[in-house]
Amino acid sequence: MPTKFSKETYLYWYELMQLIRQFELKAEEMYKMAGKIRGFFHAYVGQEAIAAGCMTATRQEDPFITAYRDHGLGLAKGMSPNSCMAELYGKATGCAKGKGGSMHFFSKEHYFFGGHGIVGAQIGAGAGLAFAEQYRGTDNVALVFFGDGAARQGILHETFNLAMIWKLPVIFICENNNYAMGTSIERTSNVIDIYKLADAYEMPADKVDGMVAESVHDAVARAVKRAREGGGPTLLEMKTYRYKGHSISDPQKYRTKEEVDEYKAKDPITLVLDTIKENKFATDEEIAAIDERIGKVVEESVKFAEESPWPDDSEVIKDVMMDQNYPYIMDFQGV
Repeated sequence: MPTKFSKETYLYWYELMQLIRQFELKAEEMYKMAGKIRGFFHAYVGQEAIAAGCMTATRQEDPFITAYRDHGLGLAKGMSPNSCMAELYGKATGCAKGKGGSMHFFSKEHYFFGGHGIVGAQIGAGAGLAFAEQYRGTDNVALVFFGDGAARQGILHETFNLAMIWKLPVIFICENNNYAMGTSIERTSNVIDIYKLADAYEMPADKVDGMVAESVHDAVARAVKRAREGGGPTLLEMKTYRYKGHSISDPQKYRTKEEVDEYKAKDPITLVLDTIKENKFATDEEIAAIDERIGKVVEESVKFAEESPWPDDSEVIKDVMMDQNYPYIMDFQGV
């Protein structure tokens, strides 16, 4: 069957989504079975089509910012699996020198600005990234990702209002995976369709099937074009689903196994793979070779993390902003 996207695009989507999926599953194994990863861990498993579609609809220099479910988007932006796994391990070779862990991936080089643990904080920070691009006179567009739970935060409304007044080049992407931490949207809001929140600010908005890479690409491409041309912000509600719990320790008692299986039946990776096979974009042997290559990359990231050093004790007082003129900050240098 003919497709509007090229063979190269589908193979890129497949390889990227498989990298994210296999990285997350291996990291979960290291967390649960080996005890190598500690703290909070929020997996992107099931939401890979959003990362894939956003990448093909944007340029590398378009900044991305998200919350704590950040591994998938960080990998999509080109961050090294080695530095990402090392960060999960808390090692010095991690993308944040082992200081951030799962929730705080960051890479200025790859235009990925976190990884934020405070729910909704990245919405305002993302508008700031967009303002910086506008101020510098670029035509770059900031993509700001947040979950359905963060849509309850007041900062969203303040940011939407200001972004529209200033016509900031920003796309607000709500990855609506239905349950916030563990409570359905039906129980927390009178507005079930999150994209309708944009109506109060006369902001363009749309609801998108976040399980389908093609749909994500098309919606983001339209919004990016509008923003690059000075048309201002867009809100996109990506209807998606996380196969894992809110975090790895989540018992998931708020949803049924049947519901999870229903969404797994429309797995985004399987949908892309089916299209690849139907159009003979790759043979079974070529697909197997991709899978094997990704498996080796992920295994190498674990080896890299295992063999990397821990941060030196002196690192604890580095990379912390301190105003020498502010008298209420302790001088840790003498500790």
